[in-house]
Amino acid sequence: MKHILHLKSSILGSASYSIRLGDAIVEKIQDKYPGSSLEEVDLAEMEIPHLNPALFRTFFIPGDQLTEEEKATIRLSDDFVKQLFAADIIVIGAPLYNFTIPSSLKAWIDYITRPGITFGYGENGPVGLVTGKKIYVAMSSGGVYSEGPGKANDFVAPYLKAFLGLLGITDLTVVRAEGLKVEGLKEHAMEKAIDSIEII
Repeated sequence: MKHILHLKSSILGSASYSIRLGDAIVEKIQDKYPGSSLEEVDLAEMEIPHLNPALFRTFFIPGDQLTEEEKATIRLSDDFVKQLFAADIIVIGAPLYNFTIPSSLKAWIDYITRPGITFGYGENGPVGLVTGKKIYVAMSSGGVYSEGPGKANDFVAPYLKAFLGLLGITDLTVVRAEGLKVEGLKEHAMEKAIDSIEII
C-alpha cells in the first residue's frame, strides 16, 4: 500500500489534459498497489497567495518562537510540507503555460521550500531532506517539446527535475501528452500518452 498525493495545477478543470493524464497515472498506480490511499489537491482552485515578506520571514523563525499571528501566516506552508512528507508517490499535473509551469504550481513550490525542513546546507552546498519519494509528472502541451526545435523551450520538465532534486527527490518520471494542438498528432496524443505510462 502506498499513499499517493495528486497535485493538480491546470486552470481548465475537467477540460484539462494534464488532469486527465494525472488521473490515468493515479489509476495505474492503484492497480499496481491495491488499497493505496489517495489525496488530491487542486492548487488552481485554492488560489494560493504569492510568497510575501511576512510569510518568507516566518520560514526562518523556530516554531516555538512564532507568534499566533505568524503561526496563522505559515499554516498553509506547514500543511503542504506535511502532505509532501506523508506521500510515498506524488503525481504532479504540469501543463506547459508560456513555456513553463502554472503560477499555482510555482506558489506550491515556494511554500514547500523550507530551509532546515525540506532542504539544508552542507559543506558542498544544498542537501535535500525529502527522500524516498517517487514522482510522476503529468505534463501536457499544445506543441511538441520533448524533441526538435521545441525542446529548447521546455522549462517544465527540466525545472521540476532541478527543483525536486534540491529537496532530495531524484526518482522522477515525466509522462507527456504533447502535440495536443498539432494536426496529425492531436487525434491520438492522449491515447499515446496514457499508453506510455509505466509504473515503476
